[in-house]
Amino acid sequence: MSAQFLTLKVLALGGLLSAMAFTQAAWADEPAKAAPKAATPRQCFYSSNMSSFKEAGDRAVYVRVGVKDLYRLDLFGTCHDLRWAQAIGVESRGSSWICSGITDAVLIVPSTLGPERCPVTGVTKLTSAEIEALPRKDRP
Repeated sequence: MSAQFLTLKVLALGGLLSAMAFTQAAWADEPAKAAPKAATPRQCFYSSNMSSFKEAGDRAVYVRVGVKDLYRLDLFGTCHDLRWAQAIGVESRGSSWICSGITDAVLIVPSTLGPERCPVTGVTKLTSAEIEALPRKDRP
């Protein structure tokens, strides 16, 4: 390594350190900004924990997960045989977790022509108050 190259490296490092010190001093003069609000935590469920379901029109379904949790799955379009289905399946890409904000799940509904695939566009976990407001006949 030549002496000239080493000198250039030392000068560049010195310039970088002084620029960092100047930037840090400029940031220290700024008032503290409020911390950003925490994003709503994603609400997920494991697809094999689904125990029952109830259709909510042709474009949504309520799914019971475990004993007390209820989720609403909004569908991309009309899922024609959902009203008469005795069983449904959920397929997700990547893992068996179905999460709010992720639209890579597909509802599988049996039909006379073969399984109907209905893409899920939204996953919402219902609160206790929302579950209580739901008529008993509409709960899974």
